[in-house]
Amino acid sequence: MGEFELLARVRERLPPLGTRVRVGSGDDAAVTVPGGATATSVDAVVDGVHFRRGQASPGQIGHKALAAALSDLAAMGAEPGEAYVVLGAPPDLSEDECVELLDGMVGLARSTGTDVAGGDLTRARELFLALTVVGHAPRAEDFVSRAGARPGDALVLTGELGAAAAGLALLEDPQLATALRVDPPIGGSNSHPADALRARQLKPEPRLGAGRALAAAGATAMIDVSDGLGADAAHLAEQSGVRLRIDAGLAPLAPGVREVAERAGKDPWRLALGGGEDYELLATLPPERLAEARNAVRETEGIELTEIGEALAGEGVEIRLPDGAELKPEGFDQLG
Repeated sequence: MGEFELLARVRERLPPLGTRVRVGSGDDAAVTVPGGATATSVDAVVDGVHFRRGQASPGQIGHKALAAALSDLAAMGAEPGEAYVVLGAPPDLSEDECVELLDGMVGLARSTGTDVAGGDLTRARELFLALTVVGHAPRAEDFVSRAGARPGDALVLTGELGAAAAGLALLEDPQLATALRVDPPIGGSNSHPADALRARQLKPEPRLGAGRALAAAGATAMIDVSDGLGADAAHLAEQSGVRLRIDAGLAPLAPGVREVAERAGKDPWRLALGGGEDYELLATLPPERLAEARNAVRETEGIELTEIGEALAGEGVEIRLPDGAELKPEGFDQLG
């Protein structure tokens, strides 16, 4: 596999560039004319840490890498713009696998309106992808940071928790799927309920529409749930200088999470709230804007927005379980 031949195949597969990009992949640098304000995030995924090649196809790896990066833009309430990709290819990664990986990324780029505007290719001991993504808004004030939560704000969560962590448990131990009930096929589908959990781990979807809807509805602070609800709530609380109180019983768990956790001998709440990689959005907003935000998220993303707690004066995070016990905030530590 030659570098220049592979890059030529890559460029042939990229979709047409949007109006903001004047010079894209193939030159020494990309040229963009963004206008307004931009938000930039850098993310990376590494074999053995964020995925395992024996468990995920190249297409799923490419999709997940871009999805994880775009989730950071979703948490800012940004419109996705450009993505720049660095691929570290180990010697046993074939040219066809490289192209399949790109196809997984390009599929998500098309569906989200993201331009893959450039990048780099290098040899590496392990497969990795490092992505820089750029999002846009008319004004800098339109972005939502982690630092704006105020005492009295409602704490809200998009979607459901725990599916990605349960999906990872199923990938590592397929026998856990026997804990899940198999209902009669609906509409001709014969998929097992475990398939949806594995899909949330292998092909997550960034909540870009929900992020913009929450920003428009007056969200005061926002973060994506990538490292676990407890850990990410702690980041938001620290940056905003508030205390977050979470009622775990209000947090919706994805179907099958409880059964997988119990079959694996794990506490369902610790798995769901600390497992990470759900890529849902955790946000604060004035209580009087809650109904508006719920409707907007439902219309743009087709998912529910749930109030799970509130922001108070003070510091830290308090998570109360349905039985009244307190759960220590936990999550994934990249260096742990």
